[in-house]
Amino acid sequence: MKTIRVAWGSATGPTAMSSFDAALADAGVHNYNLVTLSSVIPADAHVERVGTTSDLGPAGEALHAVVGRETLIPGVDGDAAAGLGWVRSESGRGLFYEAGGTDPDAVERAVESGLRRGMELREWAFTADPEVVIESIPADDAQHATAVVVAAYGDSEPLLE
Repeated sequence: MKTIRVAWGSATGPTAMSSFDAALADAGVHNYNLVTLSSVIPADAHVERVGTTSDLGPAGEALHAVVGRETLIPGVDGDAAAGLGWVRSESGRGLFYEAGGTDPDAVERAVESGLRRGMELREWAFTADPEVVIESIPADDAQHATAVVVAAYGDSEPLLE
């Protein structure tokens, strides 16, 4: 299995979609069609924090990912905060959990709580404390604000063959 890269970004824009696209650009994954995954890490995967991804393949291809995200409309209070956390078992299998909200501390607590519950649901021997990445951006009076944290599984894959 290839590396799962954890990247994050935040940005503002005139619409919710434009701020989301700009946040994905900040994380380096804006040129791919994201295929959303739920939460399981394969045993043979390596998880690496990268901040911003490098080239994952040709533009327009599919990129499997777990995505934490939050978008705020103009004029609201708080921060757009996204979080993603993971934990691994002795076998190498693991879990991702993501959350979003307007308070970075609350988002971090939600990710950690989700991971604890996910660990309870599985009969795996977990070996380490969870790792968590939180990205946030203050709300903006005139623009939408978006924060993302993305776990990108390997390289992109062709959609059309």
